[in-house]
Amino acid sequence: MTKHVSFEFFPAKTDQGKANILSASEALATLKPEFFSVTFGAGGSDQQTTFDTVLGVQQASGIPTASHLTCVGSSRERIGTILDNYKANNITRLVALRGDLPMGMEDPGEFHYANELVEFIREHSGDYFHIEVAAYPEKHPQSIDHKQDLDNFVKKVKAGADSAITQYFYNPDGYSYFVDECAKAGVDIPIIPGIMPIGNFESLSRFSDACGAEIPRWLRIRLETYENDPESLRAFADDYITQMCMTLMERGAPGLHFYSMNKVEPNMQICKAVMGSFPQDFT
Repeated sequence: MTKHVSFEFFPAKTDQGKANILSASEALATLKPEFFSVTFGAGGSDQQTTFDTVLGVQQASGIPTASHLTCVGSSRERIGTILDNYKANNITRLVALRGDLPMGMEDPGEFHYANELVEFIREHSGDYFHIEVAAYPEKHPQSIDHKQDLDNFVKKVKAGADSAITQYFYNPDGYSYFVDECAKAGVDIPIIPGIMPIGNFESLSRFSDACGAEIPRWLRIRLETYENDPESLRAFADDYITQMCMTLMERGAPGLHFYSMNKVEPNMQICKAVMGSFPQDFT
């Protein structure tokens, strides 16, 4: 089976930021990714910005571009309108997510969980969209335990998901174990590991603590030693992520999905190294 890479962008607020996204997408398109994706704000707070970014990236790069679509706090009518708009503009991929309830809003609306969104997309649009869903090898931070988390993931798959992208992680063993658990539960869709290159360790540490992504203790200590040496930190981090990606490929991962942070490097460097080591898989 041919393996693929893909990259995620987040909508920019400034004209320069928007130009940077388009430039990055054009550069990363040279790697022939399967798709790009663009994140969606909590409760649809930046729906139009996401929509514009998706269309802009797909037009500039020539690469199919998926929109993140959140459902909590929304309605079937509103989601249906969004789906129609994407279909009218030749967008064929979606990343279906529950999302976070907007601050100050207590009623989640007509959708409570991501599996309900997937079901509605299939009801509304049939098989038009390729639907990605989220997976959490280290457990969603709001799940009670791993069993509940796995059960919720299986519901999304049964609702009609085509493939899944994981939360980023730094322990490939956790990913491998999660994939094995999913197989035992009857999941047969591709589960693509999410990859987050390491730049600013302080920011990464705060974000990881908030979203439940574990940084192994040995890795955290090693990164902390480079606190005042960003050049050495980047060299070590890029090497570690590259080696982790190669390990994932060796273990049969169907591809790699990079949280690009709207940057070309180090995503380009890491991908070239991995693809160069597995030329028979990336064709």
